[in-house]
Amino acid sequence: MKSQAKIFTILLLCVCCISKAQFVKHHGKLHVQGTQLTDQNNNPVVLRGMSFGWHSLWPRFYNEKAVHWLKKDFNCNVVRAAMGVELGDLSYIKNPQFSKEKIEAVIKGAIQSNIYVIIDWHSHNINLKEAKVFFAEMSKKYAKYPNIIYEVFNEPDHESWPEVKAYSEEIIKVIRKNDPNNIILVGSPHWDQDVDLPAADPIKGYSNIMYTMHFYAATHGKGLRDKTDAAINKGIPIFISESAGMEATGDGPLDMKAWQEYIDWMESRKLSWVTWSVSDKVETCSILKKSAKSEGRWKDEDLNESGIKVREFLRKYNTQE
Repeated sequence: MKSQAKIFTILLLCVCCISKAQFVKHHGKLHVQGTQLTDQNNNPVVLRGMSFGWHSLWPRFYNEKAVHWLKKDFNCNVVRAAMGVELGDLSYIKNPQFSKEKIEAVIKGAIQSNIYVIIDWHSHNINLKEAKVFFAEMSKKYAKYPNIIYEVFNEPDHESWPEVKAYSEEIIKVIRKNDPNNIILVGSPHWDQDVDLPAADPIKGYSNIMYTMHFYAATHGKGLRDKTDAAINKGIPIFISESAGMEATGDGPLDMKAWQEYIDWMESRKLSWVTWSVSDKVETCSILKKSAKSEGRWKDEDLNESGIKVREFLRKYNTQE
């Protein structure tokens, strides 16, 4: 009996390991049911992972091996490719070919690693013409992959919801011509804080649309969680596509109590969450030190405090599925 129990335990562990290794194969094409992100079998699914920093500032981390390491060592089941639209000489506006090569390296890495990937138009401003061209190309090229999630506007800052909504509808229309089903994420005003605005006036006529909320736990408190709860109760699905435990500046000390409160809140509501960021700037939100290699294989001494902590979170919560 003991030997049979041992064999059963080994087989169960093998099944769990295979399931984790084949995350997208297991969960397949995602869709929204009510306010919940669900998988191909209509079961709730929670994505948890890391966002790369602006590609135009930290292009060295935009490669397939770094994605594979984030899956293997951090236990990510999603990564976010943050394409810097305007910031720096390597931005999409100034160098679109380089930008696409970097973003596509992360996309290909995620597909190879069998995890999901967010194609993030990382801007605070409306660039309708450029965004339409970019998302037309990306959706035509990657529509067949269930791994793909589109984020059409990272963080609107001073734009009104009617402006953001009109822009997003134009981009959604472009994407849906090529990709009728994969998830699309839409931002809201005030750096993705005012989720009450799309809740009162949501985009209609399309399925599998979710709205992003961003938090930095040392700055944003219970009020933002309450506002998000109210938006969910009104029927809009929420995806936390950027978050972390320090101040909204990306710097200052980690507030571990506040961060854990956010984690507990997201987990209790089965909200997907992504942490900022895979970068090596000398600031709290950058998970890496300058010693970190471009292709992953980071040692503990290559990780900042936020990197150690977010890896701990991801290893803990992503082992539950």
